[in-house]
Amino acid sequence: MKLIFMLLLSEFAMAKNVLGTDLKKCCDSPKTGFYRDGFCHTGPQDHGTHVACATLTKEFLEFTKSRGNDLMTPRPQWNFPGLRPGDKWCLCALRWLEAKKAGMAPKLDLEATHEKMLEYATLKELQD
Repeated sequence: MKLIFMLLLSEFAMAKNVLGTDLKKCCDSPKTGFYRDGFCHTGPQDHGTHVACATLTKEFLEFTKSRGNDLMTPRPQWNFPGLRPGDKWCLCALRWLEAKKAGMAPKLDLEATHEKMLEYATLKELQD
């Protein structure tokens, strides 16, 4: 287990964003990322691929709630404060794509969006 943790730390240190530069932090308040380290890192445990650093909008929050993922309601048992428009958050790649197709995708911070997102969309699609 310790070896796996050390390997993940090594991968995190070398993580790149969709622009090919070092991955920047997405947000510390609220603390985001699958690993709750502020970065949109991903790894084998992250089945949702939380790699898209987005600035949330009311429209997106309502859209994702309508799809069964309520990000607005606080969940103290999971230390989750609930999110508001303007918050930055690491979104699942497929949810962001679904929102894009519906015209509800929030804007991405490309410097903080993990390069793994390029497996789901082109850089041009992410920039639009």
